[in-house]
Amino acid sequence: MATLVDTPVFIGGLGVYLPDTVSVATAVERQWYPAEAARTSELTGVAVAGPIPAPEMALWAAQDALKRSGHRGADLDLLLYVDTWHQGPDGWLPQSYLQRHLDAPDVLATEIHSGCNGVLVALQLAAGQLAAGSRTALIVAADNFGTPKIDRWTVGEGYIPGDAAAAAVLTREPGFAQLLSVCAVSVPEAEEMHRAGEELFPPPITLGRDLDFTARATSFREQLKRDGVGTSSLLKVHGQTMAVADRALAEAGITLADVHRVLFLNFSRPMVEQRCMAALGLPLERSVWDFGRTVGHLGASDHLVALEHLVTTGQAGPGDHLLLLGLGPGVHLAAAVVKLLDQPAGG
Repeated sequence: MATLVDTPVFIGGLGVYLPDTVSVATAVERQWYPAEAARTSELTGVAVAGPIPAPEMALWAAQDALKRSGHRGADLDLLLYVDTWHQGPDGWLPQSYLQRHLDAPDVLATEIHSGCNGVLVALQLAAGQLAAGSRTALIVAADNFGTPKIDRWTVGEGYIPGDAAAAAVLTREPGFAQLLSVCAVSVPEAEEMHRAGEELFPPPITLGRDLDFTARATSFREQLKRDGVGTSSLLKVHGQTMAVADRALAEAGITLADVHRVLFLNFSRPMVEQRCMAALGLPLERSVWDFGRTVGHLGASDHLVALEHLVTTGQAGPGDHLLLLGLGPGVHLAAAVVKLLDQPAGG
């Protein structure tokens, strides 16, 4: 991305709120989660926040990120609030809650609702704003899936949604890490994958229906068997996943051999291996699956939580390159390369 060559963008601080986990073994014992799914996924735990509102978790993560970066809310030029699930009352905006409690009334603030890729979208938008003259941006992601109309144990195939919040302060001033590249691509002809069998209006949630990606996936597979529609788009999704990774690496000026770890979504072992690591030609050990399997798929927070985990546990350090790779409904694909320069403050 040319802007990152012309205007270096750094990560000045990270903040994470990760609640206690519920073991998958307990979920199986209580018949929340099928034993066969536990065996095939090899997932072991899920972070569960109970009644803590997602915006409250977001505030805690944001406060930590700002403190570690040496900035205050008043220093911000941009606030991007990323989420995948409902945040509070309809017609109310969670970013305004953060503005109020971070004392950042004049910052440009908006919500990003781009699924699991939301943080990577936010990185690209923030990089563009910093290149245009802004000095400090805050990216915050948060979700609490423990609500009616979603059953975290059955909503999807190959993953279990977990609750968390994560934040990153991006700045033009030197930080502990540098964002070397970030890019994205979409395969819009595959958008039906995430809505198969569902009408567009009225929105099903307004009719009191549960979110059920498992049922939609079943409907989509049945459609493929019936008329083959969508097969070419699925192949294109795979090809574009590799293409966007290659582009991010090229823009960062490195190759796959230079990548220390790949930060993908916290899916099951088969999904991480097949959709990401095997496609890249890398072993599972070069991913963060060993950590991700213990906390669940944290909505849009997966990448930032994994980044914080790697640097605070010493599994990645100065000089290491990290490839962030993800996909979301749309189908939207994105990748970014981050180079660690120093140990983060408070890490």
